[in-house]
Amino acid sequence: MKMSGLLLGLLTLYVPLTALAGKVPLAELCVVLAGEWQGTAANPTLAPMAVSTSVMCSADKRNIYISVSRGSRFSNSETWWFRQQQDKVLLVYGNGVTEDITQQLTLYQQAGSFSFLGEGEINQRPALVQLQFDPIKASIEQPVAGWQWLQSAHYLDDDSEQYQVVRALSLLKP
Repeated sequence: MKMSGLLLGLLTLYVPLTALAGKVPLAELCVVLAGEWQGTAANPTLAPMAVSTSVMCSADKRNIYISVSRGSRFSNSETWWFRQQQDKVLLVYGNGVTEDITQQLTLYQQAGSFSFLGEGEINQRPALVQLQFDPIKASIEQPVAGWQWLQSAHYLDDDSEQYQVVRALSLLKP
């Protein structure tokens, strides 16, 4: 089977999101995410750490720049620069430690959640990448609304049919 056929087959496994979700421009996410956030970041190998996150949008809302504070994974901050390019979004990720990573993604929205999907590499392994922003509703236990940012991968060299969470961040208003 050719790589494109394999990729198409794997993407069809993720039908629930793409069948019910619609492609949206970056401006849709920009409007709800811009601002200053506090929260925690965690991955499967490290204990949760407090982080602060700044999200800035360009005036035309075709660029989103996310800066996650020091302490999330490395001793310095990391940046996520999303740029709208026709119907795709170009992501440039940098952390000052490893080489910058560039990926092309598509942004979908479903029931208030936003999800970037694309093919790339995570932990030096080819993967389908998902960056999902789910709203956190305010409640008695959680009086501040915000966002849960899940960074997940479906490794192409693995027979599993599920995405694995690589890291999660909570974004809560200070």
